[in-house]
Amino acid sequence: MDGAAVTAVRGGLPAAGTDVPPLERTMDRVSMVAYAGATWDWHRMHHDDTWAAERGLPAPVVDGQVFGALLAEQLLDWLGPNARLTALRFRFRGLVFAGERVRCTGRVTAVQGDTVTVEQEVVVLGADGAPERVAVGPAGATVVVGRPV
Repeated sequence: MDGAAVTAVRGGLPAAGTDVPPLERTMDRVSMVAYAGATWDWHRMHHDDTWAAERGLPAPVVDGQVFGALLAEQLLDWLGPNARLTALRFRFRGLVFAGERVRCTGRVTAVQGDTVTVEQEVVVLGADGAPERVAVGPAGATVVVGRPV
C-alpha cells in the first residue's frame, strides 16, 4: 500500500467519493493451489490443465471465493488494523484463468459515524495493463472503523 493511502485514512475516515487504492494480483498457480488447500476445494477446474482444455478453457479457472478475499484485503489493508468488515457482497460476471492479472477498484459511497460503505469491482487486465473485462461486479462492502485502544 502506498504512503498516500495510509495518510488519507490515518487522519480520520475517508469521505464519500474517495477512491480506494487499487489492489492488483496475478492469479498464479502456486497461489491457486494454496487457496484450494486452505478451502478444501480440490475441483479439477482449479488446477488441471488437461481438464480445462477438454472443456475448451484456456487454463484452469480461479476459484470464485478468491475474489471475496481480495476485495476484503483491499479494504482492510487500506483502512488499517482497527477496521472490521461487517458485510461483503459480489456478483460474478466472467471467469478468470490461471496466469491472468486482476485489479480490484473501489469508491467510498457513504460514511455514517464509524461505518464506511464502498462499491467495488474486479477487472481482468490485458497484457498492456488496461482493463480487458469485468470479472466481478457489482461488489461492495461495509466496514466499521474502530478507534485504537
